[in-house]
Amino acid sequence: MKTPAKTFQDLEVWKNSHAFVLGVYRLTAAFPVDERFGMVSQFRRADVSIPANIAEGFRKYTVADKARFFNTAEGSLEECRYYCILARDLGYGNTTNLQEALDRIAAQLAAYIQGLRES
Repeated sequence: MKTPAKTFQDLEVWKNSHAFVLGVYRLTAAFPVDERFGMVSQFRRADVSIPANIAEGFRKYTVADKARFFNTAEGSLEECRYYCILARDLGYGNTTNLQEALDRIAAQLAAYIQGLRES
């Protein structure tokens, strides 16, 4: 049996989303300078929102509050999914690994939300 998480850092979904953020920062560091205040800023803001909302939701007391933060993380995840497509199509880098990471995180978020609703 799994030990209940004591902090948000114990959650696999948070660990994976944090790793995703680090990957996005590495990718966007190589983007053209003229994207610094455009796509780089937007992509980084959206990607940081995923683990940040997981962390914030972890400390909420009601199922509805927790689910709301995790759903916000899902929305940010989908925004990042688009930025991966755009970065690839603009030739800014290979985003295959990031897209695969998003698939894993999306499944984990969905399972976590489903578990909350069943509890």
